[in-house]
Amino acid sequence: MARPVLLTVDDDPAVSRAVARDLRREYGEEYRVLRAGSGPEALEALRELKLRGDPVAVLLADHRMPDMTGVEFLEQAMDIVPRARRALLTAYADTDAAIAAINDVDVDAYLLKPWDPPEDKLYPKIDEMLSAWHATPDPEVVGVKLVGHRWSGPSFGARTLLTRNAVPHRWYSVEDPEGQRVLAAAGAGPDDVPVVVTADGQVLRHPGEAELAAAVGLTVDPQEEFYDLVVVGGGPAGLGAAVYGTSEGLRTVLVEREATGGQAGQSSRIENYLGFPGGVSGADLAERARRQAVKFGTELLLTRDVVALEVHGPKRVLRLDDGRTVAAGAVVLATGVSYRSLGVPGCDDLTGRGVYYGSATTEAAECAGRDVYVVGGANSAGQAAVFFSRHARSVCLLVRGPSLEASMSHYLIEQIAQIPSISVRTCTTLAGVQGDGHLEAITVQDAQTGELETLPASHLFVFIGGAPRTGWLDGAVVRDERGFIPTGPALVRDGRRPPGWPLDRDPYLLETSVPGVFVAGDVRADSVKRVASAVGEGAMAVTLVHRYLEER
Repeated sequence: MARPVLLTVDDDPAVSRAVARDLRREYGEEYRVLRAGSGPEALEALRELKLRGDPVAVLLADHRMPDMTGVEFLEQAMDIVPRARRALLTAYADTDAAIAAINDVDVDAYLLKPWDPPEDKLYPKIDEMLSAWHATPDPEVVGVKLVGHRWSGPSFGARTLLTRNAVPHRWYSVEDPEGQRVLAAAGAGPDDVPVVVTADGQVLRHPGEAELAAAVGLTVDPQEEFYDLVVVGGGPAGLGAAVYGTSEGLRTVLVEREATGGQAGQSSRIENYLGFPGGVSGADLAERARRQAVKFGTELLLTRDVVALEVHGPKRVLRLDDGRTVAAGAVVLATGVSYRSLGVPGCDDLTGRGVYYGSATTEAAECAGRDVYVVGGANSAGQAAVFFSRHARSVCLLVRGPSLEASMSHYLIEQIAQIPSISVRTCTTLAGVQGDGHLEAITVQDAQTGELETLPASHLFVFIGGAPRTGWLDGAVVRDERGFIPTGPALVRDGRRPPGWPLDRDPYLLETSVPGVFVAGDVRADSVKRVASAVGEGAMAVTLVHRYLEER
């Protein structure tokens, strides 16, 4: 945290220097003393301090200044730093104006010139204002500020990116006074949101994911020309491969299109993961794994999508969405799966504006006192229902099947049954969503009777199974009819290896139809969709990578 600022404003250079000198002599060790020669100059300084998140404790302004009086400056400064204490420096003849300022514009104090000796006439007033300021400090944060609209899809995306990548930041709604002050300091308006202000005061208006990631210090470009191992995907399988790869001496880079954790990282509570008897949130588990991977030396390349896989002799080359390439001796594909789109009328327009894929825990506070709907009947949906029940007035699970038993763990079914604010509607499908700019209602259909019912709703969270992210591999590796990637024995049919296989041996257990390209986690055909098995496959894949690299 930067030292709090004491800002003096006076158009007389001699007076300005004298005030700053006396303030530094008494307060210089704990506070920064800054001075400005005019009201406009001081307002610009306050905007810069606001953008950087530097706290401003006291403003001391001369009353008689050209262009802008001290009272006018202090009144405008209140819009930028409302908690700063404000004092007017006046001559004896201006005492009435100073008293009026105290009464009319809430100035905290006035000081008469000359103020000698400062021990009697200056410091006691400043001490009083500092004590009051410390009692109600400005809740600025050192880090990133994000101003957005609660019903803006891009604002939701920026907030999710920062949250899931563990970037310290503060969210401001464009509708709140403080959010409006940040926008004004940044020279932006409501139409520019999301607006991001970095720790060093850089302003981004409506940034793309890669631009935002780079601005807040995330790595978005590869640092090396060649690696031993490239891991594609930052979920449990990818993080497991990265930890074991770097810990065993492989130069490893992990490429992730959004944030580490994958779908598991969005789980509000995982209670059946080995070693966590009290349960662990997906975000916490992902962050622990990320720190572990980085500790061993894994390079994380974030907000980069892989669009193609190419084979150049012993090199496996991955082409990124910005045209760059990453080359390595071996590849582990751990791209996981994405929640399938609802595919109902109105859904696409309202995604990020009340309709969310995954738990979207950043929306928890907005659900307070509201009725929330969760679509899905598997563990991820159940975990989300339990999580949001702590915030929402009620949570309703919309389940297509006749019961939860076939798709949800027994412990979670029992937990849901014990929470009175959670209800379960089985044999129910979503038929449509409605809203003007944000979600306002949903239409559900009874699968047995066909009856339609429209319900008011502000938040809908979707967990309806996953589709593999493998379209970019078309023509490069063998995929099954659903897009999942078969490996090892599944590629050998009637003793015949996959077409184009160049080696004398069969593919290893987790190896694809391309030697040196391995698969781990949910994207592998016939995999067990569990966090523990994904981590195990990531570790196993690295063992097979070693074997492959040694035989070349």
